[in-house]
Amino acid sequence: MSAAGRSRYGNAMTAVSVAIALVFAYIFAKDAVTSGLIFAVILIGLVVAHEFAHFATAKFFGVFVHEFGVGFPPKIWGKRFGETEYTINWLPVGGFVRLMGEEDPTEPRSLASKPRWQRLIILASGGVVNLILPIFLFAIAFTIPHEEAISRAIVTSVIVGAPADQAGVLPGDVIYEIGGRNSANLAAAGRLVRLNLGKEFYLVVKRDEEFLTLPVYARWTPPAGQGPTGITIGSQYDFTETVSQPPWESIPNGLRATVDTVILARNEIISRFKGGGEGGPAVRGPVGLAQATGELARAGGAPPLFELAALLSINLGLLNLLPLPMLDGGRIAFLLLEVARRGKRIAPEREALVHLIGLVLFVVLFVVVTFADISRIASGESAFR
Repeated sequence: MSAAGRSRYGNAMTAVSVAIALVFAYIFAKDAVTSGLIFAVILIGLVVAHEFAHFATAKFFGVFVHEFGVGFPPKIWGKRFGETEYTINWLPVGGFVRLMGEEDPTEPRSLASKPRWQRLIILASGGVVNLILPIFLFAIAFTIPHEEAISRAIVTSVIVGAPADQAGVLPGDVIYEIGGRNSANLAAAGRLVRLNLGKEFYLVVKRDEEFLTLPVYARWTPPAGQGPTGITIGSQYDFTETVSQPPWESIPNGLRATVDTVILARNEIISRFKGGGEGGPAVRGPVGLAQATGELARAGGAPPLFELAALLSINLGLLNLLPLPMLDGGRIAFLLLEVARRGKRIAPEREALVHLIGLVLFVVLFVVVTFADISRIASGESAFR
């Protein structure tokens, strides 16, 4: 048998083995397999969109692209079209684009040989796409018919001396607006308060038959159990209705939801640095996120999954733009350092070493978080606890 024949035979046997393993896993752990498959589809879609942005901008600026891969090696299948090989790989946790000379500028069509502004566009494009994509993912979630609470939030208690107490908020007040935005239900009220952390905002409440506008400050670091304003809230009624927004409403609302999510992430980070927040940060790896995906799919169908995909895309975009080794932001940091040094580059081998160290640290973090996720699932905890 030729080498090519042996390779095809080996790939076929591996595929059969994986298929048999999946069948047995589905029989004995149906929910886990379903959750994992749904999560893999979401993650691959987000990462492929990210990598396609790098691929498209690199091609546009004439960078030689060796490979565009879906999943990570070992390779299942590959086909060369033009100068680029397109591959499908066994590890379904994303994708990659392999460019010529990412640190070495000696090759004329390498990434490193291109002008700085072109390299910046190529490196930032993936993260930017991941920050644009949620607009449409949220819009799809808002367009698909889904159940939504239609009961406004009502103040159930006010802590003496807290900002809400100082502003004159009383138990029984029904919340209509927070910071100039409609507070349609309990979830909206909690979200709008956290959007205004560190600010004084106007709270519009209905008390008996009178509407009152009260200035309330949302604290970064409230005492444990008090929340930013010092109130507890509940739903006025237990009503829901099926809602669906047309595209001319869902797309602008998708943009607003995306911006809100970025602000909420920023506020959460600032709050924790200032000593606020209760408990540790909810760090989840692929196993934990797969569990959350399954719980959302069982609880609410498609709309929550699109919202989860939007949140994951935002996290992916922001994480990749941070100045961390190995990530796009780390490479952008080296590019900006080159600008600050008036065009003098860091030695390619030194930059490669920094990114290698970053890769090792990420692998260690991945192992630790995955172990924590598996331990939590084994103890029967929900992903949203």
